[in-house]
Amino acid sequence: MNVAIKGRVGGWLLAVGGALAACTAAAAEPKIGVVDFQRLAIESPQGKAVMESMRAEFAPRERTLQAQGQAVKAKEEKLQKDGATMSEDQRARAEKELRDGARDFERARGELQDDETARRNEELSRLQRTIVEEVRSYGKAQGYDLILAQEGVIYNASASDITPAVLTALQARGAGSAAAKPPAPSTPAPKPPTK
Repeated sequence: MNVAIKGRVGGWLLAVGGALAACTAAAAEPKIGVVDFQRLAIESPQGKAVMESMRAEFAPRERTLQAQGQAVKAKEEKLQKDGATMSEDQRARAEKELRDGARDFERARGELQDDETARRNEELSRLQRTIVEEVRSYGKAQGYDLILAQEGVIYNASASDITPAVLTALQARGAGSAAAKPPAPSTPAPKPPTK
């Protein structure tokens, strides 16, 4: 009888130990999520507001630059068309105007690109901080132990992708801070030189 009791108690202890081990293993498994930051930056209201703000800020300078480029092209076409009938002095003057106009155009284009890049980096940095904070808030609220960026993940089961949920949270927050903030004043577009 002593052996039978020991066997039952041992079996029961083994079963309880196995159940405890399974519970402990399940509790120890971390909750991991994956998020696509690029998608959030493009599809969130905050990201859309940043892109619209950038377009509005730089559109006047881009139009001015486009007009300046068309003026240079028109001078080049005129020189090619009328160059053979021009006097040496007229041709030299037209070539100088074309060179000066092309140089001014290239300088203005480079300045615009530099300004756009600097503003884009500034705005994207601000947007990234907003998205990271939203991901952190979502992760804490949903009990995640670890959230990885999609860009660094080699394999991801779609069940661990929390991008749609974070995007919904960003949309719920709305474009509030990004859309309410007026775009920074842009530098006035340089006027093309008059000749």
